[in-house]
Amino acid sequence: MGIYTEEELLPLSLIQHFLFCERRAALVQIEGLWEDNLFTVEGTHLHQKVDDDLPVESRGDVRITRGLMLRSFNLGLSGKADVVEFQLVSEGGTLSSLIPRGLAMAIPLPSVSGFWRPYPVDYKRGRMRHEEGFEAQLCAQAICLEEMLGCVVPEGAIYYGKPHRRLAVVFDEVLRAKTSDAARRLHELVNSDRTPQARYEKKCESCSMLSVCMPKVTGSRRSVKGYMATALANVT
Repeated sequence: MGIYTEEELLPLSLIQHFLFCERRAALVQIEGLWEDNLFTVEGTHLHQKVDDDLPVESRGDVRITRGLMLRSFNLGLSGKADVVEFQLVSEGGTLSSLIPRGLAMAIPLPSVSGFWRPYPVDYKRGRMRHEEGFEAQLCAQAICLEEMLGCVVPEGAIYYGKPHRRLAVVFDEVLRAKTSDAARRLHELVNSDRTPQARYEKKCESCSMLSVCMPKVTGSRRSVKGYMATALANVT
């Protein structure tokens, strides 16, 4: 049995927000706030393009599934994968090889022969780069697939829209531990029902929630008082 119940599952996409900024995750999940900017709009369009493609497609030794619903009761997360490729590992027979976690290397699929390994692909806008939140979100998808399908998912990829290239991500023990810890702390944050105080950093300028969060104004008691004094002076 997993740690969490169906009712306790949080959106898988919150992992990315949480690792970027815990306050942003709280604004989204606890306060129900969201603001788009150019970057998030471009990202939405990229995901929409993926969703508009055929939900299932075959390309040689790869079967492509789009919009697969995922969940993990161990992480307490649920969401939708952009793409899960099922890559052919063995043409037929039995696949008895196991790895240390006790999961099969691949699984059979309905109506086709052979054994297939799941390979999640997440779509992101912009240039190719390593980003902690993106890689943890993809790792969370892999953990969901492992829990749902009972097989190992050792690797996936992030597809970046600007260069139209993939960045392979290996789900090693370090990334898995980081992802599990982020999921645990995310649940603690949501259960606390408290939004962390703002703290301005350089990365805030690229955040779509900047105008809602107002870190330069709300980041300290002094700045809030200064803001209120200026606002009242302008009114009078």
